[in-house]
Formats: sequence, structure tokens, C-alpha cells
Amino acid sequence: MVTLCIYYGEKEWDGPLSLVDMLDIPDKLKFIFSDYKFNLIQMRSCNNLHFHNYDINTVFDLSSSIYNRDYEKINKLYKNQPISPELALVVGAITESQELIDHALENEKKGAINMCTALEELKKEGVQEGLQKGLQEGLQKGEVKGIIQTCKLFNPDQDAALKLIMDKFSLSQETALAYIKKYW
Repeated sequence: MVTLCIYYGEKEWDGPLSLVDMLDIPDKLKFIFSDYKFNLIQMRSCNNLHFHNYDINTVFDLSSSIYNRDYEKINKLYKNQPISPELALVVGAITESQELIDHALENEKKGAINMCTALEELKKEGVQEGLQKGLQEGLQKGEVKGIIQTCKLFNPDQDAALKLIMDKFSLSQETALAYIKKYW
């Protein structure tokens, strides 16, 4: 019997590697205890593993490349090589990429997925999300600055301005104070 653990976490494995490591066994009883070691495969660092099954190889390779953010490798190896939505779904589940899962589900009826196209679309979506978030933060900063300037003109009480921007924007006191210091 061979015990095999396939670890697909993003961080390095720091858990036990045998049954004895998992249990707190007194030293005087260890001699009667059978220790079962297990083989560990970490998805993030399994570049030298090669499987006979193409699909398993693809899942391991893509997952490892995504964990290591090696998009150049993905682009080079999978640029013209479509993969099934099922494989993309597995890779998305392993790497906890909801966007990849959604992309795989959307393309399930169409058939094969081009991973480079999928990653480019995900990248564009990420850029759009970042732009939207930046725009929202910029608008908020502008509004806060305007409120502070107005309070400064009509009511020079910093505490009133602090309370106003904390309430209006649901900011912590520390963040609101930083704005007051910056724009007062």
C-alpha cells in the first residue's frame, strides 16, 4: 500500500509527513507503533513530474504555472492547444480561481477552451475591476477633500469635519484623521 497526499495549497506544505508526526505518542510507546509515511506531491512545485495521462499532466502543469505566476510558460505551451472545459474547471477549483471556473462553465457548451485567451480575458477583467476600484477611491477622495474644504471655510471645527466624513463614508477614525491632516 502506498499513501499519497496531493497538496494543492498555494503556500509551501508545513504539515506532517507520517502518522507519527500527526500524533502525540509518548516515547516509551513509539517502539510498538507502526509509522506510516506518505508521499507528498505539491502542485505548486511539481514541475519534474510527468504522467502518462495527458489530462492529469495538463492539470498539474497549469496549476503549478498559475501558482508560480508563470504566465509566459502557459502562453508558450498552451497558446494553440485548447483544453476541455472540464480540465479548466478542475484547474480553476485547484487554484481557487472563480474567474477561471466561471469561464469554463460559460464555455462548457462551446467545447474546448484556449487557456491563453481565458487568461487574457481574466487579465482584462482584473484590469477593469482595478480601474473601477481606483475610480471609486478617487471619487471618494475628491468628495472627502471637498467636504473638508467646505467645513474649513464655514465651521473651523476639525472634530465636526472628522465626524461628518467618518459617518458619510464609513471610515475609521484613523483614516478620517489622515484625510483631515492631509486636506485641512
